[in-house]
Amino acid sequence: MQPRNMSMSGVVDLAAVKAAQEAKAKAEQARAEAARQGGGGAVPPSSLVIDVNEADFEREVLQRSTEVPVVIDFWAEWCEPCKQLSPLLERLTAEYAGRFVLAKIDVDANQMLMQQFGVQGIPAVFAVVAGQALPLFQGAAPEAQIRGTLDQLIQVAEERFGLTGITVDADAQGAAPAAEAPAGPYDALLEAAVRALDAGDLAGAVQAYKNVLSDDPANTEAKAGLAQAQLLQRVQGLDPQAVRKDAAEKPGDVTAQIAAADLDLVGGHVQDAFGRLVDTVARTAGDDRTAARVRLLELFEIVGADDPRVTTARTALARVLF
Repeated sequence: MQPRNMSMSGVVDLAAVKAAQEAKAKAEQARAEAARQGGGGAVPPSSLVIDVNEADFEREVLQRSTEVPVVIDFWAEWCEPCKQLSPLLERLTAEYAGRFVLAKIDVDANQMLMQQFGVQGIPAVFAVVAGQALPLFQGAAPEAQIRGTLDQLIQVAEERFGLTGITVDADAQGAAPAAEAPAGPYDALLEAAVRALDAGDLAGAVQAYKNVLSDDPANTEAKAGLAQAQLLQRVQGLDPQAVRKDAAEKPGDVTAQIAAADLDLVGGHVQDAFGRLVDTVARTAGDDRTAARVRLLELFEIVGADDPRVTTARTALARVLF
């Protein structure tokens, strides 16, 4: 994919002067409040690059953008250009030493954020300044072009929003290590979910996992367990022969293909399940394509990101999507 640069000169068109003044005022209020509460001190270099998900986006990006511009790198493990761009962005983040912060968003795990920003392909780079989103560039752009775009971003952030960055303590290696945490507050709920699964109480297992995720949306064990329990719920009571016959006779029926893929996975035919859904994504568009893609991502969650079959299927999915 060829890089598509988006000049920062369009900021004035995207945000009217009044909106910019209001955003600047809000940013100043937020900084004043942070200072009042003892915030705004020097930060270690390690805090300049952060992984962000849907659960902490408001705190890590929107709120942080009232202190410093936040550059967003939309990436995925299977994206080869991302493997070139992301390290470059991280190096530049360290070099600019607090003039901006880099937020990395994995599009596979954060589809909602990808859609909200209107990302059409990756890598894609945006910025958020005083709560306002600005497109920067798309594709693995040359370093000189990226530097120019970052310089424009910093200039706009300072002149229009009064954001001069944050202070970095080069000698600090990171936050002091936290004391060893006691047994997690979710252990009992996770154990209850496993017992419910073993007993065939799928509804109870689903609820137990949801209880964990309501407080800890990033809990990987609960996410995988919930996906597994919901899969078992979906296939419960299905007639495998009828489902497979329906899928064979209606290759364009997304609902039929998704049901057959669920059965494939439950039966241990992992590659068949992945291949079926990748093919369905390739043949469809709109809501049908989204449904097939989302179900495929859910099945990835069950099998596990480290499984080579997931890696292969992600690559195949990328080919049909981009």
